Amino acid sequence: MNKTSRKRNAVRAVVAGVLAAVLFYGCGSSSDSTTTTSTTTKATQTKTADGIRGMRYCEVLLVQPAAQGVVANVYVSFPMNDCPQAEWSALVASEIAAANNAPIAVLNGPRYWLMDSIEKVDSDAEPLAQDFGGIEMIRRATVAIANIIEAAKPYHPNHVNRATVFTFDAGQTVFELTDADGAKYVMQSWSQQVDPTLKESSLAGLSSRLNLPEGWTYSSRKLTKKMRVVTTTTEAVVVQDELKNSYSLETPG
Repeated sequence: MNKTSRKRNAVRAVVAGVLAAVLFYGCGSSSDSTTTTSTTTKATQTKTADGIRGMRYCEVLLVQPAAQGVVANVYVSFPMNDCPQAEWSALVASEIAAANNAPIAVLNGPRYWLMDSIEKVDSDAEPLAQDFGGIEMIRRATVAIANIIEAAKPYHPNHVNRATVFTFDAGQTVFELTDADGAKYVMQSWSQQVDPTLKESSLAGLSSRLNLPEGWTYSSRKLTKKMRVVTTTTEAVVVQDELKNSYSLETPG
């Protein structure tokens, strides 16, 4: 492998680590297990998807160099389909990049939601749809990242402007990181990118597998009342662990 190829592969890995932490939520068609509603205002729509816990999704990121860092167009399979494994396994990042005139394409997934519903404030513009090897996806964001090295580090807080409300229902088990200052982060999605055998049933035992920063803890608990993470008027703060599971800073909402 030559120096250029090694550099491209390194950038691809770093970008995937960063953008896996960011929620790109689309709401177009819905599956049988998802109820989707829309409330339209003058310039935006508030879209809600219910019953999504455990639903699988994947992302394709088309990455371009920018004046500082990189810019990525992000395509998401949710809620169009559950990112079927046969089609996902057959995707080749270099071929997707070439077909789309992008220096780098990143395959991010599969991932699984842990909240029960999402509300998102969206623009009225219809998102761009594209087929990747038989997997229909919609473009949900164009993201610019300056310092991709810092942003990709496990347990590094990343600020995300996503205008969403995550709801975790009473009676559900949540998985939380608590940092050295007492701030709590709730797991929003879990990943099979690093460990393809990881299941939701094994999340409660992750503490022994995580290399937590000093003063941080990992725990699970069953909710006695509904939990809402509200980031409609403020940026979300998101961290990832080394298994690429993503967590959102809990809010008073």
